Amino acid sequence: MNYLVGAGGHGLVVLEVLIQQGITVDAFIDNTDKPEKVRGVPCRPQDQAIILETDRILISIGSNTARRELAATHRGSFLTAIHPASTIDNTADIGEGSVVMAGVVVNACVSIGRHVIINTGAVIEHESIIEDYVHVSPNATLCGNVYVGEGSHVGAGAVVIDKIKIGRGCVIGAGSVVIRDVPEYTMVVGNPARFIRELPHF
Repeated sequence: MNYLVGAGGHGLVVLEVLIQQGITVDAFIDNTDKPEKVRGVPCRPQDQAIILETDRILISIGSNTARRELAATHRGSFLTAIHPASTIDNTADIGEGSVVMAGVVVNACVSIGRHVIINTGAVIEHESIIEDYVHVSPNATLCGNVYVGEGSHVGAGAVVIDKIKIGRGCVIGAGSVVIRDVPEYTMVVGNPARFIRELPHF
């Protein structure tokens, strides 16, 4: 059986990606107040769902922290969703549980970790490394040899120039232009991106 954990807006988009891949989703699992069916797919509360180690899940929740916590509880395998309208170089590596949306470009020798979201229209240039539980938002651009640490969030339309290192647990504000390394657990915003505040550690 194939399950999507999370039936919110992100889950709806992930469902479509899997449909485009020809993968059937048997049910959503969601603890919030959802109808019995979401886009024609049954939706079950988590306390009523029995997930076996032979089942495959994809955590379709936008929060990096929530994906990390839920992934640690599942002992089976994970689906990986890659929209056929994305362009993925054959030398790129994409970890389990990750989602690549429509219009994404992933170029040569890129490494993408587990449970990562590469959202609509984002560009990941050559030799970049994206660690686990990162979210790269719509239309963000990571130029060549960029490193993004675990659990970081790159906002919509942000640009990160080549050879920049973004530490663990960072937030890059929407539309920012990052021209300097970003220390871990830091929020930066603007053009050029500047320090706003420190962030809680996880």
